[in-house]
Amino acid sequence: MSDQPTYTVPKIWTWNKENGGEFAHINRPIAGATHEKELPIGRHALQLYSLATPNGVKVTVLLEELLARGISGAEYDAWLINIREGAQFGSGFVQLNPNSKIPALWDRSGPTPIRLFESGAILLYLAEKFGAFLPTAPAARAECLSWLMWQMGSAPYLGGGFGHFYAYAPVKMEYAIDRFAMEVKRQLDVLDQRLAQSEYLAGPDYTIADIAVWPWYGVLAQGLVYGAGEFLQVEAYKNLQRWTQLIAARPAVQRGRMVNRVHGDPASQLRERHEASDFDTHTQDKRAPLG
Repeated sequence: MSDQPTYTVPKIWTWNKENGGEFAHINRPIAGATHEKELPIGRHALQLYSLATPNGVKVTVLLEELLARGISGAEYDAWLINIREGAQFGSGFVQLNPNSKIPALWDRSGPTPIRLFESGAILLYLAEKFGAFLPTAPAARAECLSWLMWQMGSAPYLGGGFGHFYAYAPVKMEYAIDRFAMEVKRQLDVLDQRLAQSEYLAGPDYTIADIAVWPWYGVLAQGLVYGAGEFLQVEAYKNLQRWTQLIAARPAVQRGRMVNRVHGDPASQLRERHEASDFDTHTQDKRAPLG
């Protein structure tokens, strides 16, 4: 660590947008819209505005799981909000989510539209609205909600912490990478020990707790994010690997991962989704240009 440049903390912090790494152009210390742009509205009651980050995938997976159960009220339009292009700072999106983060959802099924933001809140709302993937017995419900909130509190250490310093920061810092790698491995061990006791996180049934955790930690366990599978020795977590593969095999999960996806194999991308048949017809000429 002695080779690292010394940083002297200034008396007053100032914003230096040249020092933000890969995401410098979309991060800023103020809230609010940067430009006028209304959100499109499709024909379904549920209007989702998102991107296939782990938080976005949570919601599309749940919606696809609800539809797979025959719950027609879960039909939805999924509109792409490309955060790398600053679409989250458009006036219509800021009205929907003043925090300017994806995903966000309008439920227009009633006389007054209901806005929803924060992925965990959206999962809980939809599970309660449709009576699925959320246990009703008090003890089982408490276990499910505990793991849901665990994910909401833990993932920032994985994404904004480990992921940022390991993969995206303009300068590699041993202290930061070591600090967050230690915490991520502790979290992986928490999950592995729990899944040694139970088929799913909340018990014997698949719930919104699994749907929330899998896009973050399941995908990490598959070695598909940050190129950090070997670094974190994810194969050592055998119970986590069993659970990861179990969920990855679900057709609704596979569909949900495709929605609003803008990277990877073009065959895995469904940039916008408006009907179930879009999964069958998303040939190159049906998608927006890549890039």
